[in-house]
Amino acid sequence: MKLATFKLDRRVFELLKDGDFQQFTIRSLRDAYARLLGRSVNDIDLWRHIYDQVQRLKRVGWIQQDPVRRRRDQIFHVLDKPNAINLSLVDHRFFIARPDALGEVRVALAQPDVRSETCPMRRLESLAKEIRLDMLSALGEAERYKQLFTEMPVLRARVEDDYIEARDRSSRLLGHLRAIENTLKMLVAA
Repeated sequence: MKLATFKLDRRVFELLKDGDFQQFTIRSLRDAYARLLGRSVNDIDLWRHIYDQVQRLKRVGWIQQDPVRRRRDQIFHVLDKPNAINLSLVDHRFFIARPDALGEVRVALAQPDVRSETCPMRRLESLAKEIRLDMLSALGEAERYKQLFTEMPVLRARVEDDYIEARDRSSRLLGHLRAIENTLKMLVAA
């Protein structure tokens, strides 16, 4: 059986390997990541990136949310790497610009071939596939929470916030997916 490839931000992986982050909050992980950057970045973009990484790690079973639910500063615990995934470490755009030997900043972004119109289309198709998977995961999570508190009303107070969060996440992802699909249609029509 072929292992599923799991792409993970290299710095998030390094932080989670560190003994100080066997138990963490998104805020503490974000702050440590920001220290690694050594320069200022948009806090909201960085928080979103860390949040997305944590949600993906949670989905594959690499981290576990603390049983005590908190509205703020939820605690997560690092588990062993799941055997069913093939880890692929990637550099996030925050780390793309690096000083070279001359001290100048060299941008390592792969520049798309301006002669080829398929490059943006391939990127958009890849993004659409990734977002579709995340959306289906969030929808499934929301459905399960709703089923749980419908079948066991005693759980409603404990899981309703998670249900609403999963439902909202799937709605946002649907908006992202529609925007990408509309852009793809526009590129195909052009």
